[in-house]
Amino acid sequence: MLAEKLISDSLTSVNSADKGRKALNSMDVYRVSHIPVVNGSKFLGLVSDKLIYDLNLLDVPIETQLDKLNTSHVHREQHIFEVAILMYKLKLSVLPVLETDHYYLGAITLYDLARRFAKLFSLEEIGGVIVIGMNINNYSLSEISQIVESNDIKILSCFLDRKHGTNNLDVILKLDNDELSPLIQAFNRYDYNVKAVYLDQSELKDLYKDRFDQFMKFMNI
Repeated sequence: MLAEKLISDSLTSVNSADKGRKALNSMDVYRVSHIPVVNGSKFLGLVSDKLIYDLNLLDVPIETQLDKLNTSHVHREQHIFEVAILMYKLKLSVLPVLETDHYYLGAITLYDLARRFAKLFSLEEIGGVIVIGMNINNYSLSEISQIVESNDIKILSCFLDRKHGTNNLDVILKLDNDELSPLIQAFNRYDYNVKAVYLDQSELKDLYKDRFDQFMKFMNI
């Protein structure tokens, strides 16, 4: 999925002649901590709530501090993974999307990004989730896939969660079936450590909510 498909339908920008207070009001409405500053179709940068308070811009036009704005952005054809990496590294709640000639197209919010990831990885599809623990040196997606598919089950998405500073790896499989008893037995026969199984839809919703909350904390916005 490309950046142009992630652009928010509702997020608006502010003008450089606007005062910081208006920018803060817009941030409150959209529940973000950054807002694009755009004159016509020209992107000037991102203003943050922190910058407004630090420079005392509440009743001062943003244009007085244009050189302090964050000019980070992506272009329309960049992949969602590039968008996520940039937002994570720069701790941005909003990321502008520009045409190759720097024409402003719109912006992506952190919420939009998380929502699209949920769809991209089939998190809302009916089916169970299995969490397998292993040493990273023993990880083989081809072997895991073979075991799953030999039980007439498909992997809809796969996540890897490596414990920092260790070789411990959790492999999280989102599957297209919620009858997983034969598959669990198969993993046990192959000496895989099945750490957790989520079958009930209410449990899955709790799991997805927990993952979403972790993602938001991970972005540290």
